[in-house]
Amino acid sequence: MAGGAEVSGGDILRLLRWRLALLNGMAATCGYLLYPSGIDLLQLVAVYGGTALLAAAGSTFNQVLEQDLDCVMERTKGRPLPSRVMSVSTAFVIGAACLFCGLLCLGRTGGAVPPLIGVVTLVWYLAVYTPLKRRTALALPIGALCGAAAPLIGWTLAGGACADHRILLIAGVMYLWQVPHFWLLQRRHRDDYRAAGIPLCEIATGDGRIPLCALWIIALAAGTMLLPVVGIIPQIHAIWCVLFFLPLLLSFLARSEKTLFACFNLFPLLLTLMIWL
Repeated sequence: MAGGAEVSGGDILRLLRWRLALLNGMAATCGYLLYPSGIDLLQLVAVYGGTALLAAAGSTFNQVLEQDLDCVMERTKGRPLPSRVMSVSTAFVIGAACLFCGLLCLGRTGGAVPPLIGVVTLVWYLAVYTPLKRRTALALPIGALCGAAAPLIGWTLAGGACADHRILLIAGVMYLWQVPHFWLLQRRHRDDYRAAGIPLCEIATGDGRIPLCALWIIALAAGTMLLPVVGIIPQIHAIWCVLFFLPLLLSFLARSEKTLFACFNLFPLLLTLMIWL
C-alpha cells in the first residue's frame, strides 16, 4: 500500500503487464512444440507459465527502474508506481515472487538450462536494454534479443540443443518480429517518448514517409516463408503465412498503424499454431 490507497488486482496486472507476459509465454510454447517429441502437459504448462512469470518479473523490475519516465508519459502515469497506489518495496516483492516461481517452474521440469537462459535474458533486459534506451534509438534492436530468447527456453526445456538450426531460425524470426512490433508502439506514443527524452528511430524519405517498418516486415515475411522451405513447419501452412503478411503490408501502405499493430500481436499465436497443427 502507498499513499493510503489499496492495491487492487487490476493494479497488480498493470504492474505485471500481463498481455506482454502472455505473449512471451506463447513464444516459449512455440519453441517447445517445435521439438520433435510427444507433448507432456506438465511441461507445456510449465514452459508457458514459467516464461510468462519471468516476463512479468522483468516488467515489474523495469517499472521500478523507470519510475521517473513513467511519471512523465501519459501512457504509463496510471501504472501503480507513478500513481502511488503501490510502494516500490511491494512491487519489488511481487517481481521477486514472479522471478522465483518462474525459475522454479522451468527448473523443476527442464533442468538447469531453461532457467539459465531466462536469467541471462532478464539481466540483458534490465542491465543493458533498459538504461540504453535512454541514450540511443539503437536500443530497440538490442532489446529485441530478449524476445528472441523465449522460444529457446521452450526448446531446451523439451530437450533440444541451443545450437540446433531449427530453433535458431525460429528465434531469428521472433527477433525480426520484435523490432517492428515495439517500433510501432513507439510510433503510437511518440509524443510521450519525446516528453520523457527517449530517443526515437525516425528514418524518413524525402516525402516524409517512414520506410523502416516496411523493411522489417519484408524481412519478417521472408524469414517466415523460409520455415516451410526448410521443413520446420508443414509446407501446406505456407499459404497462411501469405494470408497473414498481405494485410500487414496493406495496412502499412494505408498508414493504418493501429490495424498494423493489432495484426502484429497475433504473430506469435499464428506461428505456434502452424508448428503445432
